[in-house]
Amino acid sequence: MKIACVGGGPSGLYVAILAKLRDPGHEVTVIERNPAGVTHGWGVVFGEDFLDQLFANDPVSARDIRAITSMWNDQHIRIADRPTAHMGGYGFSVGRKRLLDILAARARGLGVDVRFEQEFRDLSEVADADLVVAGDGVNSRLRQQFAEHFQPTLDAGRNKYIWLGTHKVFNAFTFAFEQTPAGWIWFHAYRFSPDTSTCIVECAPETWKELGFDELGPDESTRLLEDIFRRHLDGHSLINQMAGLGKTPWLNFTRVSNQVWFHDNVVLVGDSAHTTHFSIGSGTRLAIEDAIALADSVHARPDLHSALEAYQDERRAAVRIRQTEADNSTRWFEEVDRYIGADPVRFTYSMWERRLGPPAEQGAARSPRWRYQLHLATQNAALRGVRQGAGSVRRTLRERRRR
Repeated sequence: MKIACVGGGPSGLYVAILAKLRDPGHEVTVIERNPAGVTHGWGVVFGEDFLDQLFANDPVSARDIRAITSMWNDQHIRIADRPTAHMGGYGFSVGRKRLLDILAARARGLGVDVRFEQEFRDLSEVADADLVVAGDGVNSRLRQQFAEHFQPTLDAGRNKYIWLGTHKVFNAFTFAFEQTPAGWIWFHAYRFSPDTSTCIVECAPETWKELGFDELGPDESTRLLEDIFRRHLDGHSLINQMAGLGKTPWLNFTRVSNQVWFHDNVVLVGDSAHTTHFSIGSGTRLAIEDAIALADSVHARPDLHSALEAYQDERRAAVRIRQTEADNSTRWFEEVDRYIGADPVRFTYSMWERRLGPPAEQGAARSPRWRYQLHLATQNAALRGVRQGAGSVRRTLRERRRR
């Protein structure tokens, strides 16, 4: 089978890797418009389940990814000068660039033809392909070309956000909220390498405009944000990848969904098929899961149409759950003024519950009572240490199982 993957992101590269692993006879090509090693974004986050999936499907690239993975322990919620509250838990992160470098090298090692700096314009360029995998992102050209069939829906979120980096190392996943004369503004930060962290700043559009970000250039914008968040950055600067191009990349998050995921031999994966708000950190995981499901389905079924139909049914149902959680999280952050007046501990619990959506009725519980008791225990340093110790044991056991 000839397979053309349009887009060299995680989904396209992982489809290519798994296709070759399942059948070395496949002729697989990846077409990527950017030069090798060039990508926008900083670190991506994931959990233990994601690592399990990587090791189960390709232990070679999984070991390379695990070797450069950073871990963050606990989640800190800081509201201005109020005491820090704790949400508990842990997770992993890795630099997006290094992740893509590993996947591209692995694909090439398996015989995949990875073509960088090649602009894809039309389906005619891959006319000889039996399967065309559209992994070309939020603004997918293939999805637009067959929009009448895919029936995409693109919804812009209300809040403004900007994806920055910093050499301030956040060893815990940190949410920091600061009140300005224009309203609340906050960031989500976590380390993804020994000396660098992702820092995503978000605020309401009214706050963004009143603070002057609609008119400030890239250097002025980062300086203002550094001043707003100075108590959390400890003197470190914020880094804007686009500053050299004279751009200040404030965005509104775009939620992508599609009624149909394939058309003839063209199939959507990753951000071309769906997006989930960055506040739940599931984008890369969902893209990889798409790739696994697609490779499995195509390998198991000789008829391409039935394979793509099975893939669509499986992934559309799974993604719907995540998108619902992401929509609830998005709405919570868009209405943060409703909750931030509460004491930090209660506010933090509301943040933990945000994926569950609003209660069915005023005052109704969205989670079992024991969960709130665990949350209260997490605020105690000694009990928090016990919880982290238990997490360490679980991590060790899972690492052994993966090896």
